[in-house]
Amino acid sequence: MPPARVIDLNADVGERPGSAGIALDAAIIAAVSSANVACGFHAGDAATMRAVCEIAVAKRKCLGAHVSYLDREGFGRRDRELDPGVLREHIAQQIRALQITATAAAGRVLYVKPHGALYNRAALDRSCAETIAEAIVSVDSELKLLGPPDSQLLAVAAAHGLEAFAEGFPDRGYEDDGTLVPRGEPGAVLEQAAAVEQALRLADQGRVRSLCIHSDTPGAPELAVSVRNRLIGAGFQIRPFA
Repeated sequence: MPPARVIDLNADVGERPGSAGIALDAAIIAAVSSANVACGFHAGDAATMRAVCEIAVAKRKCLGAHVSYLDREGFGRRDRELDPGVLREHIAQQIRALQITATAAAGRVLYVKPHGALYNRAALDRSCAETIAEAIVSVDSELKLLGPPDSQLLAVAAAHGLEAFAEGFPDRGYEDDGTLVPRGEPGAVLEQAAAVEQALRLADQGRVRSLCIHSDTPGAPELAVSVRNRLIGAGFQIRPFA
């Protein structure tokens, strides 16, 4: 019998306040294996962090810190020029905040994933990637890191002794060079049917260990279920990478 093919599904959660936002997150968390929890810098607050951590722990999902530039107005999707020391402390602060919340919910933070503009910059900017890795190590060198394949972020992680994993995006359009189509441009966000098929292509290529569902993609809960079912139907086992 051939070895099982394994893939993780992660989702960005904790980004919307109120009961409706938490209910949406609960539906998404049920379909994935890892939850990237917004830590307050681009979205989320103490209440949303606690709620999604409790849901994830109850459903036995892995918890990760979804760290960002301090940019609530721009949802963390605007690039920032920060002193490396300031950025390092901002990232460490977010990780520690989620660790406290996760512990209170009887859970544990196992990995870190940058968000938005920070993620995109760290993919190409080695100095930014170094700052992220240093921040993680300063908090807990056992934490794992999630980022784009063939990126500075993953290369630097390895140099700092951090275990790192590559991810892909079923719901985002890709340029020919493998970068994401910028948000706001045609083809940046895929319709559900195309996203499901892209998820399978990304998994089949074997370059990524995890696939991310954005919770602000229209129909995200249904997309998460469809992607999960398509992958299982193709012979993949859905398991956390962390």
